Amino acid sequence: MTPLIHRRRLLAGVLAATAAPSLALGAADAYAASPWRKLTDADWRKRLSGASYRVLRHEDTEAPGTSPLLKEHRAGQFACAGCGLPLFRSNWKYESGTGWPSFYNAIAGALIKKTDFKIGIPRTEYHCARCLGHQGHLFTDGPKPTGLRYCNNGVAISFLPV
Repeated sequence: MTPLIHRRRLLAGVLAATAAPSLALGAADAYAASPWRKLTDADWRKRLSGASYRVLRHEDTEAPGTSPLLKEHRAGQFACAGCGLPLFRSNWKYESGTGWPSFYNAIAGALIKKTDFKIGIPRTEYHCARCLGHQGHLFTDGPKPTGLRYCNNGVAISFLPV
């Protein structure tokens, strides 16, 4: 790669990062008036465990292979650990081999997305649409029928059996 092309790519990435909105909230934000969005950082710290607080409120990532939800295979739903909004159905969960609970689909309207440049390359990050809690990252290496992999932090979700 020539230095000129390399510099252009770098500049394009910087411009995209500074122009990207913090969260992709559409004009029809169904949860704009949610009381969950009015909680302070101190309120969240009181409500959540330390690990859940760091992931949901400060976009941390849990260590791979540590979530008990990796072995959860019962029928039910996975909901946001912050506000309880259902995000994924259990039949959409699959073993990705990554060490995090993974899903190939999400409940319509439950997630919002943004571009994350924390590791120097653009990735799609997703959050709970109701409380804006960080969940994980979306990749395009998942199974059929969607080809998507919602790679979720286990401490950011809870399981609701049916």
